[in-house]
Amino acid sequence: MTSIWDFVLTEPIIQEVLYVIGLATLGLILYLFAKHFVLRFLYFIFCQTKRDWDQILFEQGVFKNTPQLIPALILYQGVEFLPTFGDTLQKFLSVWIYLILMTSIDRLLTGALYIYNTYPISNRRPLKGYVQIVKLIMYLATGILVIAILIDQSPWFFLSGFGALTAVLMLVFRDTILSFIASIQIMGNDLIRVGDWLEIPKYEADGAVVELALHTIKIRNWDNTITTIPTYRLIEDSFRNWRGMTDSGGRRIKRSILIDQTSIRFCDDQLLEKFSRIHLLRDYIDQKRKEIATYNDQNQIDTSVLANGRRMTNLGTFRAYIEAYLRHHPKVHQDMLILIRQLHPTIKGLPMEIYVFSNDIDWGNYEAIQADIFDHLLAIISEFDLRVAQEPTGYDLTRLAGFFSRNQE
Repeated sequence: MTSIWDFVLTEPIIQEVLYVIGLATLGLILYLFAKHFVLRFLYFIFCQTKRDWDQILFEQGVFKNTPQLIPALILYQGVEFLPTFGDTLQKFLSVWIYLILMTSIDRLLTGALYIYNTYPISNRRPLKGYVQIVKLIMYLATGILVIAILIDQSPWFFLSGFGALTAVLMLVFRDTILSFIASIQIMGNDLIRVGDWLEIPKYEADGAVVELALHTIKIRNWDNTITTIPTYRLIEDSFRNWRGMTDSGGRRIKRSILIDQTSIRFCDDQLLEKFSRIHLLRDYIDQKRKEIATYNDQNQIDTSVLANGRRMTNLGTFRAYIEAYLRHHPKVHQDMLILIRQLHPTIKGLPMEIYVFSNDIDWGNYEAIQADIFDHLLAIISEFDLRVAQEPTGYDLTRLAGFFSRNQE
């Protein structure tokens, strides 16, 4: 009578199963050895090098799944000659190997992108969108390859029908295609970089770009909210990039002071003498008085009539003072435009616009510089016998009521 052991040893299928179990056991032992000893030794070696990129690749998990290739390859090569289920097992092992390679390449691309982003050039030439495209193509190719292996067909069988699916793919991947084209235009023309200050009123976005990806651009607004905008929308719509201001090193100050037009008058000798004691105006007053006197003398003008000849005004002198003050201000960019001009008079007053650039582009410092300039000008304007125009307030009405009450008494 044949024993069970003899049956096991002589039955082909059981022999193949035992053979596969033996190969799997060997592969498992080698896998555990590679995972717990080889990878740790490799990481130790990487830590001894002066370069950081090898450690980054390791920490990104590039080598995490590679030990699985050992049992997969052992089984793939070992079951090749099994007559019963060798071919079927090889198909699944092939799928396993391709998936391991795909995940390893995916992590390799992620690690390479991480390394690239540590260099300054990544702000001007972000590659995340291109890496995402490569990954998408890789996933599609792996998917086609896996299906082809499982149904025992050539990958070209699927690609031959690709033309018929073009319309469907165009519809499914519409945003991806548009975003890819937009990414090429944005990076090719250097329209946006990571760190740029973008202002897009349509999407209520106003802040710094923190991420340029294939499908989206993330903007951290100044209130610390995040606005995510489809990449292709930036090509379709307009936006403002403040990079030019950042690169120039000067930030514009453009603000007006409303002058009460009834306070504007010609300067008499007493007022001119007062102005000449102002350090910033001393040379201007002397030069202007000589210029006007020479002009009036040459043209024999009767200066007893205010309408005749040339005269200095308190507003014109104040405008000259503002320019001199700004040209001596340490926080005003002296190599950029310094302009003080009158705008069109309004019922609220005469706007005197200051148009200059600060040499500090930091938002907080810029606001402090701007406030410091206008604090000084608003405080000094009364020295020129000028008044700031503003609508009546409760304080003005109280003073007016007090004036009438005193007159009635």
